[in-house]
Amino acid sequence: MIDPILEAKKVIETEARCLLAAKERLGPSFSASVDVIYSSIKKGGKVVVTGVGKSGKVAAKVAATLTSIGAPALFLHAAEASHGDLGVVTSLDVLLVFSYSGKSNEILYFLPVLKNKGIPVLSIVGNTKSPLAFESNHVIDGSVAQEACPLNLAPTSSTTVAMALGDALAMVLMLKLDLKEEEFASNHPGGNLGRRLTITVENLMKKGDELSWVYNDESTNQVIINSTNKKLGAVLVRDRKNKFLGIITDGDIRSSLLKNKEKFFELTASNIMTSNPICAAPQDKAYVALELMENRIHQIGVLPIIDSNTKECIGLVRLHDLIGRV
Repeated sequence: MIDPILEAKKVIETEARCLLAAKERLGPSFSASVDVIYSSIKKGGKVVVTGVGKSGKVAAKVAATLTSIGAPALFLHAAEASHGDLGVVTSLDVLLVFSYSGKSNEILYFLPVLKNKGIPVLSIVGNTKSPLAFESNHVIDGSVAQEACPLNLAPTSSTTVAMALGDALAMVLMLKLDLKEEEFASNHPGGNLGRRLTITVENLMKKGDELSWVYNDESTNQVIINSTNKKLGAVLVRDRKNKFLGIITDGDIRSSLLKNKEKFFELTASNIMTSNPICAAPQDKAYVALELMENRIHQIGVLPIIDSNTKECIGLVRLHDLIGRV
């Protein structure tokens, strides 16, 4: 009887050992490959990534990763390269090849054409003595001691190592290109990641006539009226010189009413407000504001927004406005 959990652990352990071995083999060829790609991109070139079979799948993923970090890249189908698709490769480009055997005829067939054009060839191979390795300017060793396949046949450990080495190239290149968070987000505008990195508090906050204000010397009755009219879950408090003093949430109203049942309506806004509340700035990322509201013993339902220059309160963002948007 097969134990699925035990067998799955064996697969993961085998691949993990191969990954660690690949890490220890990293050397000058890896650094040189990063430099070649960096130089190509700075000159206006791109990374053309290719491979056959499972290595081709890895190549396509790595090409997508490179593009997402701002390094222009595309996947070249090796079988189509010799039938016109080599036209996408320019003299400014660099070729990155994934092949475990290093003997794929589809790739070896068109390599001389690119080499004659002076295009650098980088390879991630499982056999550093292979024909592909011989034809490459720089070779990264992607060999594995054992596939995770029980028959030691199906590409498993080898594709995992190849993928990790491709990711490592991309991430080191990302550091070398000094890609900023905003630039990364601009390449992912349609997904959750893009929204998380691009939406600011200013995009979601209530402002202007949407806000509910009371003066600090106004009655609690007026506080309730204003809070009910705007339905924001809070009113902002200012003095007669329009200086922001604090906030009164619906929770503050309920709490004060319970503590001062007989004299509640004799109190003023200043008696029940929270002075110096937790605030955010309009340029803060929305997800940062959400974490600020949630990651505390008692969650905050609303957050005043303070202009960093004028120090004036210019808005209010609610937990309701943030959840589901970041």
